[in-house]
Amino acid sequence: MSQHQKPDTGTALHGGPAAGWRLRMYTVIFEADTRAGRAFDLMLIAMILISVTVVVLDSMAAVHAEHSELLNNLEWTFTLLFTAEYIARLSCVRHPTRYARSALGIIDLLALLPTYLAVLVPGLHALIDVRVLRLLRLFRILKLGAYVAEFGSLGRALAASRRKIFVFMVFVMMVVTIMGTLMYVVEGPTNGFTSIPVGVYWAITTMTTVGFGDITPKTDLGRVIASAMMLLGWGTLAVPTGIVSAEFTAQKMSRAPTTRTCHECLSEGHAPNSRFCRDCGAKLPAWQHDGEPSS
Repeated sequence: MSQHQKPDTGTALHGGPAAGWRLRMYTVIFEADTRAGRAFDLMLIAMILISVTVVVLDSMAAVHAEHSELLNNLEWTFTLLFTAEYIARLSCVRHPTRYARSALGIIDLLALLPTYLAVLVPGLHALIDVRVLRLLRLFRILKLGAYVAEFGSLGRALAASRRKIFVFMVFVMMVVTIMGTLMYVVEGPTNGFTSIPVGVYWAITTMTTVGFGDITPKTDLGRVIASAMMLLGWGTLAVPTGIVSAEFTAQKMSRAPTTRTCHECLSEGHAPNSRFCRDCGAKLPAWQHDGEPSS
Protein backbone atom coordinates (compact mmCIF):
# COMPACT_ATOMS: atom_id res chain seq x y z
CA MET A 1 0.00 0.00 0.00
CA SER A 2 1.38 3.35 -0.99
CA GLN A 3 1.75 6.23 1.43
CA HIS A 4 -1.23 8.11 0.00
CA GLN A 5 -3.51 5.10 -0.46
CA LYS A 6 -6.47 4.89 1.94
CA PRO A 7 -6.71 1.76 4.03
CA ASP A 8 -9.64 -0.54 3.44
CA THR A 9 -12.35 0.44 5.93
CA GLY A 10 -13.78 -3.03 6.23
CA THR A 11 -10.38 -4.47 7.06
CA ALA A 12 -9.77 -1.77 9.62
CA LEU A 13 -13.02 -2.63 11.31
CA HIS A 14 -12.33 -6.36 11.35
CA GLY A 15 -14.51 -7.22 8.36
CA GLY A 16 -17.72 -5.84 9.87
CA PRO A 17 -20.40 -3.59 8.41
CA ALA A 18 -18.09 -0.61 7.99
CA ALA A 19 -20.03 0.90 5.09
CA GLY A 20 -22.74 0.27 2.55
CA TRP A 21 -26.07 -1.40 3.01
CA ARG A 22 -24.90 -3.58 5.91
CA LEU A 23 -23.96 -0.53 7.99
CA ARG A 24 -27.23 1.21 7.15
CA MET A 25 -29.22 -1.89 8.03
CA TYR A 26 -27.19 -2.37 11.21
CA THR A 27 -27.90 1.21 12.30
CA VAL A 28 -31.64 0.81 11.73
CA ILE A 29 -31.94 -2.57 13.44
CA PHE A 30 -29.56 -2.30 16.39
CA GLU A 31 -29.29 1.40 17.31
CA ALA A 32 -32.48 2.99 18.59
CA ASP A 33 -30.93 6.43 19.05
CA THR A 34 -31.50 7.17 15.38
CA ARG A 35 -34.83 8.19 13.85
CA ALA A 36 -34.85 5.16 11.58
CA GLY A 37 -33.90 2.90 14.46
CA ARG A 38 -36.71 4.17 16.64
CA ALA A 39 -39.23 3.78 13.83
CA PHE A 40 -38.07 0.22 13.13
CA ASP A 41 -38.18 -0.80 16.77
CA LEU A 42 -41.59 0.77 17.37
CA MET A 43 -42.90 -1.14 14.38
CA LEU A 44 -41.31 -4.32 15.73
CA ILE A 45 -42.88 -3.79 19.15
CA ALA A 46 -46.30 -3.32 17.53
CA MET A 47 -45.86 -6.53 15.54
CA ILE A 48 -44.84 -8.46 18.65
CA LEU A 49 -47.83 -7.21 20.63
CA ILE A 50 -50.28 -7.96 17.83
CA SER A 51 -48.81 -11.42 17.19
CA VAL A 52 -49.00 -12.34 20.88
CA THR A 53 -52.58 -11.05 20.95
CA VAL A 54 -53.38 -13.31 18.00
CA VAL A 55 -52.05 -16.34 19.89
CA VAL A 56 -53.98 -15.39 23.03
CA LEU A 57 -57.22 -14.99 21.05
CA ASP A 58 -56.60 -18.27 19.27
CA SER A 59 -56.43 -20.04 22.63
CA MET A 60 -60.05 -19.02 23.34
CA ALA A 61 -62.42 -21.72 22.09
CA ALA A 62 -65.19 -19.35 20.96
CA VAL A 63 -62.84 -17.06 19.03
CA HIS A 64 -60.94 -19.99 17.52
CA ALA A 65 -64.14 -21.61 16.29
CA GLU A 66 -65.25 -18.46 14.49
CA HIS A 67 -61.95 -16.93 13.28
CA SER A 68 -59.48 -19.82 13.17
CA GLU A 69 -58.58 -19.32 9.51
CA LEU A 70 -57.98 -15.57 9.91
CA LEU A 71 -55.91 -16.07 13.05
CA ASN A 72 -53.85 -18.80 11.39
CA ASN A 73 -53.14 -16.58 8.40
CA LEU A 74 -52.14 -13.70 10.65
CA GLU A 75 -49.83 -15.96 12.64
CA TRP A 76 -48.04 -17.18 9.53
CA THR A 77 -47.77 -13.61 8.26
CA PHE A 78 -46.09 -12.49 11.47
CA THR A 79 -43.86 -15.56 11.51
CA LEU A 80 -42.62 -14.84 8.00
CA LEU A 81 -42.01 -11.19 8.89
CA PHE A 82 -40.07 -12.15 12.02
CA THR A 83 -38.11 -14.69 10.00
CA ALA A 84 -37.10 -11.99 7.52
CA GLU A 85 -36.14 -9.72 10.42
CA TYR A 86 -34.05 -12.47 12.04
CA ILE A 87 -32.22 -13.11 8.76
CA ALA A 88 -31.63 -9.37 8.38
CA ARG A 89 -30.07 -9.24 11.85
CA LEU A 90 -27.74 -12.10 11.02
CA SER A 91 -26.76 -10.59 7.69
CA CYS A 92 -25.71 -7.18 9.01
CA VAL A 93 -23.71 -8.11 12.13
CA ARG A 94 -19.99 -8.82 12.09
CA HIS A 95 -20.31 -12.30 13.59
CA PRO A 96 -23.70 -13.93 12.87
CA THR A 97 -22.98 -16.98 15.03
CA ARG A 98 -22.10 -14.74 17.97
CA TYR A 99 -25.42 -12.93 17.68
CA ALA A 100 -27.29 -16.22 17.22
CA ARG A 101 -25.80 -17.49 20.49
CA SER A 102 -26.58 -14.28 22.41
CA ALA A 103 -29.60 -14.01 24.71
CA LEU A 104 -31.63 -11.83 22.34
CA GLY A 105 -30.56 -13.96 19.37
CA ILE A 106 -31.84 -17.11 21.05
CA ILE A 107 -35.09 -15.38 21.97
CA ASP A 108 -35.49 -14.20 18.38
CA LEU A 109 -35.02 -17.77 17.17
CA LEU A 110 -37.40 -19.22 19.76
CA ALA A 111 -40.01 -16.74 18.59
CA LEU A 112 -39.92 -18.38 15.16
CA LEU A 113 -39.57 -22.08 15.86
CA PRO A 114 -42.97 -22.79 17.51
CA THR A 115 -44.92 -21.85 14.39
CA TYR A 116 -42.83 -24.09 12.16
CA LEU A 117 -42.73 -26.92 14.70
CA ALA A 118 -46.50 -26.62 15.26
CA VAL A 119 -46.95 -28.04 11.77
CA LEU A 120 -45.55 -31.32 13.13
CA VAL A 121 -46.67 -30.99 16.77
CA PRO A 122 -49.82 -28.81 17.01
CA GLY A 123 -49.55 -28.52 20.80
CA LEU A 124 -46.46 -26.33 20.45
CA HIS A 125 -48.49 -23.52 18.93
CA ALA A 126 -49.09 -21.91 22.32
CA LEU A 127 -45.33 -21.53 22.82
CA ILE A 128 -45.39 -18.68 20.32
CA ASP A 129 -46.07 -16.43 23.32
CA VAL A 130 -42.30 -16.50 23.89
CA ARG A 131 -42.31 -13.53 21.55
CA VAL A 132 -43.35 -11.37 24.45
CA LEU A 133 -39.78 -11.74 25.73
CA ARG A 134 -38.65 -9.70 22.77
CA LEU A 135 -40.34 -6.74 24.43
CA LEU A 136 -37.07 -6.45 26.33
CA ARG A 137 -36.21 -4.18 23.41
CA LEU A 138 -38.78 -1.77 24.83
CA PHE A 139 -36.05 -0.35 27.05
CA ARG A 140 -34.20 0.77 23.92
CA ILE A 141 -37.27 2.17 22.22
CA LEU A 142 -38.49 4.39 25.01
CA LYS A 143 -35.07 5.93 25.56
CA LEU A 144 -34.66 3.98 28.80
CA GLY A 145 -31.02 3.20 28.17
CA ALA A 146 -30.27 4.62 31.60
CA TYR A 147 -32.51 1.98 33.14
CA VAL A 148 -30.72 -0.76 31.21
CA ALA A 149 -27.46 0.56 32.65
CA GLU A 150 -29.05 0.57 36.10
CA PHE A 151 -29.90 -3.10 35.68
CA GLY A 152 -26.23 -3.75 34.98
CA SER A 153 -25.29 -1.71 38.02
CA LEU A 154 -27.75 -3.68 40.14
CA GLY A 155 -26.24 -6.93 38.87
CA ARG A 156 -22.78 -5.76 39.84
CA ALA A 157 -24.10 -4.73 43.26
CA LEU A 158 -25.59 -8.20 43.77
CA ALA A 159 -22.32 -9.82 42.73
CA ALA A 160 -20.36 -7.61 45.11
CA SER A 161 -22.78 -8.43 47.94
CA ARG A 162 -22.88 -12.18 47.39
CA ARG A 163 -20.64 -13.05 50.35
CA LYS A 164 -22.54 -10.84 52.76
CA ILE A 165 -25.84 -12.22 51.51
CA PHE A 166 -24.50 -15.77 51.84
CA VAL A 167 -23.50 -15.16 55.46
CA PHE A 168 -26.92 -13.60 56.08
CA MET A 169 -28.70 -16.61 54.59
CA VAL A 170 -26.64 -18.97 56.74
CA PHE A 171 -27.71 -16.95 59.79
CA VAL A 172 -31.36 -17.11 58.73
CA MET A 173 -31.18 -20.88 58.24
CA MET A 174 -29.68 -21.28 61.69
CA VAL A 175 -32.45 -19.17 63.22
CA VAL A 176 -35.32 -20.99 61.48
CA THR A 177 -33.79 -24.38 62.35
CA ILE A 178 -33.48 -23.47 66.03
CA MET A 179 -36.93 -21.87 66.21
CA GLY A 180 -38.54 -24.70 64.26
CA THR A 181 -36.99 -27.25 66.60
CA LEU A 182 -38.13 -25.25 69.61
CA MET A 183 -41.70 -25.10 68.29
CA TYR A 184 -41.62 -28.86 67.68
CA VAL A 185 -40.69 -29.37 71.34
CA VAL A 186 -43.20 -26.83 72.68
CA GLU A 187 -46.22 -27.59 70.47
CA GLY A 188 -45.63 -31.20 69.47
CA PRO A 189 -47.45 -33.42 66.99
CA THR A 190 -50.83 -32.85 68.63
CA ASN A 191 -50.81 -29.22 67.45
CA GLY A 192 -49.59 -29.97 63.92
CA PHE A 193 -45.83 -29.79 64.49
CA THR A 194 -45.27 -33.43 63.57
CA SER A 195 -41.53 -33.15 62.90
CA ILE A 196 -38.62 -30.74 62.99
CA PRO A 197 -38.84 -30.08 59.21
CA VAL A 198 -42.48 -29.09 59.69
CA GLY A 199 -41.38 -26.72 62.45
CA VAL A 200 -38.70 -25.26 60.18
CA TYR A 201 -41.34 -24.79 57.45
CA TRP A 202 -43.52 -22.90 59.93
CA ALA A 203 -40.53 -20.78 61.01
CA ILE A 204 -39.72 -19.85 57.40
CA THR A 205 -43.30 -18.85 56.56
CA THR A 206 -43.51 -16.84 59.78
CA MET A 207 -40.16 -15.10 59.40
CA THR A 208 -40.91 -14.11 55.81
CA THR A 209 -44.32 -12.75 56.97
CA VAL A 210 -46.10 -15.05 54.50
CA GLY A 211 -48.13 -16.81 57.18
CA PHE A 212 -50.15 -19.43 55.28
CA GLY A 213 -51.97 -20.32 58.49
CA ASP A 214 -51.96 -24.06 57.82
CA ILE A 215 -49.93 -24.57 61.02
CA THR A 216 -50.47 -22.29 64.02
CA PRO A 217 -49.32 -22.49 67.66
CA LYS A 218 -51.98 -23.39 70.19
CA THR A 219 -50.11 -22.97 73.50
CA ASP A 220 -49.33 -19.68 75.19
CA LEU A 221 -45.58 -20.31 75.04
CA GLY A 222 -45.85 -21.20 71.36
CA ARG A 223 -47.63 -17.92 70.65
CA VAL A 224 -44.93 -15.99 72.48
CA ILE A 225 -42.31 -17.70 70.30
CA ALA A 226 -44.40 -16.98 67.20
CA SER A 227 -44.66 -13.30 68.16
CA ALA A 228 -40.88 -13.12 68.55
CA MET A 229 -40.47 -14.76 65.13
CA MET A 230 -42.80 -12.22 63.54
CA LEU A 231 -40.86 -9.28 64.97
CA LEU A 232 -37.57 -10.89 64.06
CA GLY A 233 -38.76 -11.51 60.50
CA TRP A 234 -40.00 -7.94 60.14
CA GLY A 235 -36.50 -6.64 60.89
CA THR A 236 -34.64 -9.40 59.08
CA LEU A 237 -36.22 -8.69 55.70
CA ALA A 238 -34.57 -5.28 55.59
CA VAL A 239 -31.04 -6.67 55.94
CA PRO A 240 -30.43 -7.98 52.38
CA THR A 241 -32.10 -4.88 50.97
CA GLY A 242 -29.71 -2.68 52.94
CA ILE A 243 -26.69 -4.73 51.83
CA VAL A 244 -27.54 -4.48 48.15
CA SER A 245 -28.58 -0.83 48.42
CA ALA A 246 -25.25 0.07 50.01
CA GLU A 247 -23.35 -1.58 47.17
CA PHE A 248 -25.67 -0.09 44.58
CA THR A 249 -25.28 3.49 45.78
CA ALA A 250 -21.51 3.03 46.04
CA GLN A 251 -21.25 2.56 42.30
CA LYS A 252 -20.94 5.66 40.18
CA MET A 253 -22.27 5.99 36.68
CA SER A 254 -19.38 7.41 34.70
CA ARG A 255 -21.09 7.90 31.34
CA ALA A 256 -24.41 8.77 29.77
CA PRO A 257 -25.62 5.44 28.29
CA THR A 258 -26.92 5.17 24.76
CA THR A 259 -27.96 2.30 22.52
CA ARG A 260 -24.72 2.68 20.58
CA THR A 261 -23.62 -0.88 19.81
CA CYS A 262 -20.21 -2.41 19.20
CA HIS A 263 -20.12 -4.05 15.79
CA GLU A 264 -17.67 -6.63 17.09
CA CYS A 265 -19.28 -8.02 20.27
CA LEU A 266 -22.75 -6.37 20.10
CA SER A 267 -22.49 -4.82 23.58
CA GLU A 268 -24.58 -1.68 24.07
CA GLY A 269 -24.41 1.48 26.15
CA HIS A 270 -21.23 3.12 24.89
CA ALA A 271 -20.81 6.84 25.44
CA PRO A 272 -21.16 9.06 22.37
CA ASN A 273 -17.48 10.05 22.52
CA SER A 274 -16.15 6.51 23.00
CA ARG A 275 -13.62 5.37 20.41
CA PHE A 276 -13.22 1.77 21.52
CA CYS A 277 -15.55 -0.87 22.93
CA ARG A 278 -15.29 -1.10 26.70
CA ASP A 279 -15.83 -4.89 26.58
CA CYS A 280 -13.79 -6.23 23.67
CA GLY A 281 -11.58 -3.24 22.78
CA ALA A 282 -12.67 -3.13 19.13
CA LYS A 283 -12.64 0.26 17.41
CA LEU A 284 -16.04 1.91 17.28
CA PRO A 285 -17.16 3.77 14.14
CA ALA A 286 -17.76 7.49 14.46
CA TRP A 287 -21.28 8.13 15.71
CA GLN A 288 -23.72 11.01 15.76
CA HIS A 289 -26.77 11.18 18.03
CA ASP A 290 -30.11 10.92 16.21
CA GLY A 291 -28.33 10.45 12.93
CA GLU A 292 -26.33 7.94 10.95
CA PRO A 293 -22.91 6.68 12.00
CA SER A 294 -20.29 8.26 9.84
CA SER A 295 -17.78 6.10 8.07
